[in-house]
Amino acid sequence: MMKAFLIDKFVKDLAELRPREVAFPEQKGHRDLQIQITHAALTHVDMLYAQGLHQNNRRHIKPPFILGTEFAGIVTKSPPSSSFRPGTRVFGSCLGSFAENICADEGTVREVPQRWTNADACAVGASGAVSWGSLVFVAHLKKGETALILGASGGLGVIAVQIAKAVGAKVIAVVGDNEKAGVVRDLGADEVVDYHEPQWENKVKQLTKDEEGVDVVFDPIGAIESGIRCLKYRGRLVIVGFAARGGKIEEVRANRMLLKSITVYGYRFGEDGRRFPENIIVVWNEFMKLVESRKIKPVIYKEKFEGLASIPQALIDLKERKTWGRAVVRINEEAERGERPKL
Repeated sequence: MMKAFLIDKFVKDLAELRPREVAFPEQKGHRDLQIQITHAALTHVDMLYAQGLHQNNRRHIKPPFILGTEFAGIVTKSPPSSSFRPGTRVFGSCLGSFAENICADEGTVREVPQRWTNADACAVGASGAVSWGSLVFVAHLKKGETALILGASGGLGVIAVQIAKAVGAKVIAVVGDNEKAGVVRDLGADEVVDYHEPQWENKVKQLTKDEEGVDVVFDPIGAIESGIRCLKYRGRLVIVGFAARGGKIEEVRANRMLLKSITVYGYRFGEDGRRFPENIIVVWNEFMKLVESRKIKPVIYKEKFEGLASIPQALIDLKERKTWGRAVVRINEEAERGERPKL
């Protein structure tokens, strides 16, 4: 047995969540790894899954399931054919990370870079591949262009800022307070705009050449109308998520797309992986090249969340937009150091 956040019914209040004893996960497929989780990261998707507000809750993410989608840990058991031998530090993205252990297909995990801790790798998680895929693979951001990063202080945003800078683009970051502005400036953002300012979209355009607007908008929050206002003629907008909408999807006036002759992309990283696995390999490989060249810095939220029991408060802080970067829960750091867990 182990402890985990088992969702047997959706909750209305995140404070209702409690860890409980559940069965230890078993290997089912011939590529499955058993992994002792050392760290778990919190995402907007986790918050929606717990409340039944995500579109996936209408299909394949239905109770009972273990909550959580991002983790880092230590491989404890692997098939003889696997390249991930027991003792290997890995990070990955699959359902069931708010637990002491997880069973994951080896295709969903990567080895932790040697110079990163498990917490570092967990903070980056799939955000790196999602952001690179959105900005470069899909929206074709190029050197010399200007990128607008919405939700720039969030888990996806902090990586997107760094990827855009690595490409050689000018970066305008949109955030909600001075602390978050400082975070994205430290990551290399050239300009920072507070979305609380009246008509902040005009401020963005004023920061571009001839006030025409930006070349590319990266939108993980669902502010599509605002993103369109910030684009130049024939600009590109890539939609990655709707983190600022509380499960509600914005309705967009399509004539705005026509008037500016813009291109709007939607990028579902998980679905792309299912339909075009060869593309996801390219995306991951290209992102990891940036990691290896030291152009990506993990960004971990300042508050420490210790143990599974801290997850409800961490999710509440995420919902209230207190966090920046990734909030990372330390579930069993002793395992990473090769120590026995404290009793």
